[in-house]
Amino acid sequence: MSATPEVSAVPHPPSQATNERRHVKPPAGEGFVWLTAMGLGVGIIMILGLLALILFKGVQTFWPRDIHVVHVAEESPFTLGGRTTFAGSIADERYKRLASPEGEEQAREYQFFVGNRDTFGLSFFYVDEDAIVSWEQPQELMQAERLSWGDAIFYPVSITKADGSVIGVEETGFPTTLRHIMKDAHERREQIREINRNEIGPISHEIVETERRIRLLKEEGATAEDPRIQSLQTGIAKLQAESRHLQEKVTQLRARNEVEQFTTRLVSGEEKTEPVSNFVKIWQPNEMGFFAKLGWFFGDFWSFISEEPREANTEGGIFPTIFGTVVLVMMMSAAVMPFGVIAAIYLREYATQGPFVQMVRISINNLAGVPSIVYGVFGLGFFVYFLGGTIDELFFPNHESAVFKSGGVLWAALTLALMTVPVVVVATEEAFAAVPAGLREASLACGASKWQTIQRVVLPAAAPGMLTGLILAIARGAGEVAPLMLVGVVKLAPSLPLDGQAPFVHFERKFMHLGFHIFDLGFQSPDSEAAKPMVFATTFLLIMLVVVLNLGAILIRERLRKKYAYGSF
Repeated sequence: MSATPEVSAVPHPPSQATNERRHVKPPAGEGFVWLTAMGLGVGIIMILGLLALILFKGVQTFWPRDIHVVHVAEESPFTLGGRTTFAGSIADERYKRLASPEGEEQAREYQFFVGNRDTFGLSFFYVDEDAIVSWEQPQELMQAERLSWGDAIFYPVSITKADGSVIGVEETGFPTTLRHIMKDAHERREQIREINRNEIGPISHEIVETERRIRLLKEEGATAEDPRIQSLQTGIAKLQAESRHLQEKVTQLRARNEVEQFTTRLVSGEEKTEPVSNFVKIWQPNEMGFFAKLGWFFGDFWSFISEEPREANTEGGIFPTIFGTVVLVMMMSAAVMPFGVIAAIYLREYATQGPFVQMVRISINNLAGVPSIVYGVFGLGFFVYFLGGTIDELFFPNHESAVFKSGGVLWAALTLALMTVPVVVVATEEAFAAVPAGLREASLACGASKWQTIQRVVLPAAAPGMLTGLILAIARGAGEVAPLMLVGVVKLAPSLPLDGQAPFVHFERKFMHLGFHIFDLGFQSPDSEAAKPMVFATTFLLIMLVVVLNLGAILIRERLRKKYAYGSF
């Protein structure tokens, strides 16, 4: 049995070798690791900060804020149209620097949302804190969203019903009567919209098409006594009669909406009377508790994403913009994936590797860096003028106006597909390269052809990587605005690209887009302060839409990754 080696309890004296180890330099490049980590951390913090700001400002748009009645000093310059008393909710609070005998000093000022743009000529009003004499929060104050002139803040006075009876605010049934009259007026507005869009619109389209057929027959030599022309003219007469009947119905509904009147009084004392149908929503924020405001918040948010815009896009909802963005991204994805995958299959699997293929790869990589407006110019010249003009000459030679020789959702989707195809090609090629060679060799050894190997082995194994390219393409395509401004996006599109009218999918129609909507609100709106909350809310929704689309692609990718998981041979 061997003896156990003794362990000396005395520490070894420091030697020269130990001292040298203490001064060993860290591995080369370790400093850059810390530098890149710091850069990544700063980038994440900036992104999270930006998202938090957008979320905070966007949420403020739908949260009902308390209304204050503010009294300012008569000698102060902060009077609203000569009035020293006004009502408004605090939209912002900040400090500004003022010159004083002692130097500079800071003064607090408030930005009030005062509404009533038809009376004051503005919606926001700045007041110094020192100029405020007193303020209060009366519970009976109301705020209303109107069809025109934006929101209003007032005291309710009375309602004049259709039979001429007047109900004052002090009467017990005033709130219930107001709610019922507003509901009936809203239903009549919906009827008017449905009749104009779904009944009068198709009839007008049919009349135009029939008149075009009559003109073609006359160009072929038919006279006015031709039975075919007479039959078509009889059809036009019936359509016109039906259209007049519907227009009379619309006129009656509008006249009915003008009968019931709502009288209100501003805080400064002026009374106004206007149709109840002009009011979309009415609420009393000073009476609401937390949960009542929470319920109002979700209801207002739903109205924002489900209704159509009004007042030059500064009021109402943004449903057409969400719908147009989703349709555009779907069509872009359907166009870019087959084209990008086919190009990657040829470059990776069939092309003879050499200088020419290498040059093609370099060109594809460089295409990813081309400014997006260049793609817009190319789309306008190639897709709209060349392809659209050719289609119009071949299939729509007798139309007075251009059909496809104009911007539309199809040309916009193809332009974005062309812009994002380098991302898909590069990601797909990398996914093909990651497939183990053993899988290909095993398939070929079993007697499969090269195409069968690609189809049954390589493509399923590379599917997660291909979807990664699609996710990157969606992220870039959904937020692009510059090329779309040349190939189809508009400020307000009366019809959606998809609807119930044959042929149901209208590739030639112009459309609305969330990115362009943000640009329009932020830089084209006549009242930038009033549009600012809408900008944040729309930006928040655009980010959420991109996240949802990406999450859908990520979930599909993860399922494919689990389904086609393989081990190395």
